[in-house]
Amino acid sequence: MAQITDRMDKSLESLSHEFAKVRTGRANANILSDITIDYYGVATPITQVAAVKVPEAHMLMVEPWDKSVLNAIVHAINASDLGITPSTDGTVVRLPFPAPTEERRRELVKECRELAEQARVSIRNIRRDENGKIERNEELSEDDIRREQAKVQKHTDAYIKKIDEMLKAKEAEVMEI
Repeated sequence: MAQITDRMDKSLESLSHEFAKVRTGRANANILSDITIDYYGVATPITQVAAVKVPEAHMLMVEPWDKSVLNAIVHAINASDLGITPSTDGTVVRLPFPAPTEERRRELVKECRELAEQARVSIRNIRRDENGKIERNEELSEDDIRREQAKVQKHTDAYIKKIDEMLKAKEAEVMEI
């Protein structure tokens, strides 16, 4: 069961990471976690070469420790698919997050539901794998197999409930004006 829990926890962590990247109109530093710049010949995430701050709900501020990478940060953000136009004053990069329209929020909710469904499928695949291992175990009687499969199913149901709770919270956050 510890192995099942570990694998299912990783699925939840992955979903949480994906949810963090969904733009809700609020500034979120995690949105920059996958954007890299060329820093002395090495692809480096922005979060490792700059301080990312949230001075207000709809503004993200990136303050590089080495001012020579300022233009590289602006270029990387422009090249990404964030849809945000950065502005710079020579020392920091500001990213304004406009509030999404009602239509855009509904699209984001659909995207979140798709991510949650992918996580549910992942959890069900883990259940299928574990049930297959249980069935192949020749030391177990039929009753033991059913009992073990019932434990796995109960565990699966608990994790799917967690996914549904995470989705509900993210939907509320996205639909909030």
